Amino acid sequence: MTGFSRANGIHDGSSWAWEIRSVNGKGLDVRLRLPQGFEHLEIAVRKACGAHLSRGNLQVSLSLKGRGRTPLPTVNTEALNSVLAAVSSIEGTADVSKSSAAQILALRGVTEILEPEMDQAETEALDKALLVGLDEALKAMQNHRTAEGKELASVLLSQISQIENLTETAKTDPATNIETIRQRYAEQIASMQSQSGNLDQDRLHQEAAILATKADIREELDRLNAHTIAARDLIEKGSPVGRKLEFMAQEFNREANTLCSKANALSITETGLELKVVIDQFREQVLNVE
Repeated sequence: MTGFSRANGIHDGSSWAWEIRSVNGKGLDVRLRLPQGFEHLEIAVRKACGAHLSRGNLQVSLSLKGRGRTPLPTVNTEALNSVLAAVSSIEGTADVSKSSAAQILALRGVTEILEPEMDQAETEALDKALLVGLDEALKAMQNHRTAEGKELASVLLSQISQIENLTETAKTDPATNIETIRQRYAEQIASMQSQSGNLDQDRLHQEAAILATKADIREELDRLNAHTIAARDLIEKGSPVGRKLEFMAQEFNREANTLCSKANALSITETGLELKVVIDQFREQVLNVE
């Protein structure tokens, strides 16, 4: 969701430039910097951003010069009268040369450079031109994100393939076979019985059956397979899917955690840890997806 775009133009003597910067964000957060007097554009700008983008922290700024007419110097009458009174008082009490009009006008506050006010028709025409320019900048940002998204898609699909391969590795591991699990517990029961003849055999077999059931990870592996299919479908749709993929990353991680906790063999634990590494990499990349 990172990116930068810029659009500029000229309208009836006014030159303007839009700049948009974007970084990752869970939702769409738009921060605006508009010139004084153009705050009324805020609603339209936010609406335009929402129409083009669905996620990201956006910094949208507008710089504007000219505003359609040449600025003209204007005399601040109130400030001028105050200065003239002060000059007259000083010249009447001190031996100083008389001040020229140019010197007085050069004093700060006496002369102001004001931009003439535009009428309603001029304001509406400029607003329309500015919003057209904003649309160009947003389209450029969208194109930048689309190009970046195509590159990310290949990375994410590769990571999903790794998750599928590791899931298959766990599925074909001999330690996951239910009969192997039962045989292991049967051997452990036999060992305990040989050491102590006072153990309740029925109770031991019952506990072994419960433990064997808990050690069965086929359900977790099936869900991992289902999640990889769903994640791949989301990516191939090509629509804004960032939030959905974040949810899928959480589901991947949940199943990997359960697999590690139920693992009854070192090989399964190692596979589960590899899964968690790939899933964490997947989650980090998903943060860049709109």
